[in-house]
Amino acid sequence: MELSWLLVFKIGASLAGVVVGIGSFSELSWPVKLKITAVLLAGIILIGLLAWPLAAPIEPLGVVSMPGFGGSVVLAGLAILAGFIGYFLSWPDGREIGILAVPAGLAIWAVCSGSMAELMRTTVPTLTQRQSLLAAMKWEPIFWLAIVAAGFIGVLIAQRMVSRSSKLVPRPLSIGSIIIAVVGSGLTALLCIGLFAQDIRIADSRLGSVVAQPAVGQIVFAVFVSFGIAAFLVKKFLNAGYLWPIVASALVTGFAVITYTGGDKLQYLTEHYPPAFFYLAATSILPVQMVAFGVLGSIAGYWLAVRYNYWRENLSVPAKPES
Repeated sequence: MELSWLLVFKIGASLAGVVVGIGSFSELSWPVKLKITAVLLAGIILIGLLAWPLAAPIEPLGVVSMPGFGGSVVLAGLAILAGFIGYFLSWPDGREIGILAVPAGLAIWAVCSGSMAELMRTTVPTLTQRQSLLAAMKWEPIFWLAIVAAGFIGVLIAQRMVSRSSKLVPRPLSIGSIIIAVVGSGLTALLCIGLFAQDIRIADSRLGSVVAQPAVGQIVFAVFVSFGIAAFLVKKFLNAGYLWPIVASALVTGFAVITYTGGDKLQYLTEHYPPAFFYLAATSILPVQMVAFGVLGSIAGYWLAVRYNYWRENLSVPAKPES
């Protein structure tokens, strides 16, 4: 599928939406807001626009898929470049802001991709084909997370060139805390996605209920907010960074697929419902959508928790008792 004016419009609309969202955080200065916007735009241009042919579907309603080996190498290189450029565009806040470039670019792909329901309808009509597709798809989020990690590497390379200071190295967590952070983030996000990614829901005597394919806007909102909540809770109660909710964004799809294909649920759905219906809302979300908006939501939720903690410690002054 070639780039179209519709794609350009979606890119512009996405950037405008981000700018509006940034404006809601009044404590951010305009220079910081402009830095964030510049980094997002860099990611949108390098990944969302220039790298689009690497994963663009052939069919108009096709879905974004992993590129081949050569395309993956090129994409990883562009991701490193995006993170590198993002660091300097947002310097001296590059460590915190530059990491947004790659997920912003992938978010454009996620918005412009076809849906899981369309993929099911056109390419995998039988039970065996659906099982094969889902078995392969549960590993795909790891690839997209690796591309995001390449952007992180670009940021670290740039930081290393500018300063050798290690003051921004996060506090190490115990293995138990890491496991709790990852598992807790994944389960929280999975639960919230089930609540937020809603379309037509039909009660079923055997499965409890099934849900229709959510619209792309619902998916964006559900994944972003769900991982934002997960990252907020992880920071609030474990004092952990956004890394662990980001890692969980690559695991939620696999867990949902295993649950979805367990027993005879998939067979029952195939026999009784159209391809647009799913047992779990998370299985209606493409891996690139889960990772792109999961990463952005995790970063936003983490900084929201930091802001909340600061408010509690410094600005929430109890009222003086009346004399």
